[in-house]
Amino acid sequence: MITVNVLNSTLTEQEKQAYIKRAHALYPGVPIDSINIAFEGDYADITYNFAAVKFERIRRITGYLVGTLDRFNNAKKAEERDRVKHGLDYETTEESDEQLYGGYEEDRKTMIGSNE
Repeated sequence: MITVNVLNSTLTEQEKQAYIKRAHALYPGVPIDSINIAFEGDYADITYNFAAVKFERIRRITGYLVGTLDRFNNAKKAEERDRVKHGLDYETTEESDEQLYGGYEEDRKTMIGSNE
């Protein structure tokens, strides 16, 4: 059930169903949680809120694309466990700078191109 939230106006049930039908036409096969419609004069600002989609991680290990490790032997599982994990949530702090540059201020400045 898609919820239609309306701001600065009112819509009939038939109008709401038309907006839902339009959303399905614009985004076929994409689960939609809700639609927010904000009216300002003759204009309508429409925001679609999509439902979470299940995401399955696929990795490439020793040349094979795999989703799970359940069919791997112990050696391949150990190889995966020992790999360096990369992420997008790395945040630079003084502590991480010190670990990266060994606490040498001049080396840090040289590596980041600082003219201080």
